[in-house]
Amino acid sequence: MKLLLTGASGFIGGRFLRRFRGRPGLEILGIGRRTLPDPDYRALDLSQPFALDFRPDVVVHAAALASPWARRRDYERHNVRATERVLDFCRAAGRPRLVYLSSSSVFYRPCDQLGITEEHPIGPRFANAYAETKAAGEERVRRYEGPWVILRPRAVFGPGDTVLFPRLLAAARRGKLPRIVRRGPPAIGDLIAVDALVDYVLRACERRELTGCYNLTNAEPVVLADFLDETLRRLDLSPPARRVPYRVAWTAALAAELLWSGLRLRGEPPVTRFGVDVLAFSKTFDVSRALAALGPPSVSLRQGLDDFVAWQRAELAP
Repeated sequence: MKLLLTGASGFIGGRFLRRFRGRPGLEILGIGRRTLPDPDYRALDLSQPFALDFRPDVVVHAAALASPWARRRDYERHNVRATERVLDFCRAAGRPRLVYLSSSSVFYRPCDQLGITEEHPIGPRFANAYAETKAAGEERVRRYEGPWVILRPRAVFGPGDTVLFPRLLAAARRGKLPRIVRRGPPAIGDLIAVDALVDYVLRACERRELTGCYNLTNAEPVVLADFLDETLRRLDLSPPARRVPYRVAWTAALAAELLWSGLRLRGEPPVTRFGVDVLAFSKTFDVSRALAALGPPSVSLRQGLDDFVAWQRAELAP
């Protein structure tokens, strides 16, 4: 199988390339924004038309701008326009099978959501521009004339993570990570270890009969605060001591976003409304469709956490 992998310089795509490079019967060419000294990789701007001397059987489109804070035009460029250019390439290359990595955030609302299925309503309002543009990418993929599959992973973490835990750990190291509290039971949520995810992606490539959309998690919901506290303790960091009511945290995040937008400040605000909502509200997913079609996760949540902690310790080692 000849496989073209977009986003191969990123967290998920990079993990896929490293995990399956050299696998018998699989030839992978990775493409991405960054320049890398890798013979199995090409640097390309996917928002522009492109051609390759590589005719794939499967295209895995993992490239995206996944930051919780960026300019809308950048989300449009990397999540919508790039998807359109990948689809143009697929049409010119004989319509290979397309596996599109979307996001569970297309479903998010600022409230508890339990047992979300693939048929759960999407839009018309979205949690942020990232979620909206990933949903727009899904719409483009659904119009593709070749075979396609849409995968919606939830809270991917593990070695190489650049989005989820690094922001929380950085805040904890500065003593700026609060415990967001609200009425009701503690927030629970699903996650997925990156190795479990990339194994699912390969299964979706190999099982040619699969089509449609699939939620992907480790199928092991956890109390988010407990999972975060354990991660912090294992990295010799103190769990959050300061308790902040949800409404106070949300208002502070709104003020920070307005300040960053109004003054056009560089970087990200110290807190965003999306980040507050992720920690405050329960989000669990019904993954029975994925379990039936793709099997159980190859890596447990516990093993995923062990791998992440080991990677973090190695990164911080002198």
